[in-house]
Amino acid sequence: MEAYKPLFVFVMIKAVIFDLGGVLVENPSPKMIAYFSSVLGVKEEEFYDQDKLPLEEFQKGLINEDTFWEKFCQRMGVQKPDIHHSLWQKALRKVFTPRKEMFSLCLKLKEKGYKLGLLSNIEPPSLAYFNEQPYNHIFDVSVFSCREKTWKPEREIYEIVLKKLSTKPAETVFIDDREDFVEGAKKIGLKTILFKGVQQLKEELNNLLEKNR
Repeated sequence: MEAYKPLFVFVMIKAVIFDLGGVLVENPSPKMIAYFSSVLGVKEEEFYDQDKLPLEEFQKGLINEDTFWEKFCQRMGVQKPDIHHSLWQKALRKVFTPRKEMFSLCLKLKEKGYKLGLLSNIEPPSLAYFNEQPYNHIFDVSVFSCREKTWKPEREIYEIVLKKLSTKPAETVFIDDREDFVEGAKKIGLKTILFKGVQQLKEELNNLLEKNR
């Protein structure tokens, strides 16, 4: 007689991966762009033109900040200002706003035994600033695009964070405020939550984790 094979296999969730900007902290981009616009004399909407903004190279760590601004200003036909300190980091320092409820949630998850991951598309000057913050100890694994030379939603960066966490996709929850980044995670089998607000996230995450109990 053929052995019974269950239709569904229960998989225990072991880790939760968080995005940084837009999830753990307020999305800094709009206010940073407003600052850059005033300094460079460029309309804010120009910063959303991917053909003019060499963001992928910058966030993958393939170019430094000086080259980033040089390329952008050249494409915009404006003179690059003398920048003796990081313009990017100066803007970020003005607008960086952590969501305290989210970091409290991270600590509670850690206390319950879940591994915590951080996965962010981030530029070198932003990473340098984040490393000054008192949050690094919370995460078991932190993966940043500018270190890995790949970014969300490319498959490789999700595989890197899973390898570092030593978890399988089905054992891991990924949280991001970008739908395309969530879709990238889904393609390799991660459980996902599209972040829309703190309360919504808590409810959806609790529903997923309830199955662990």
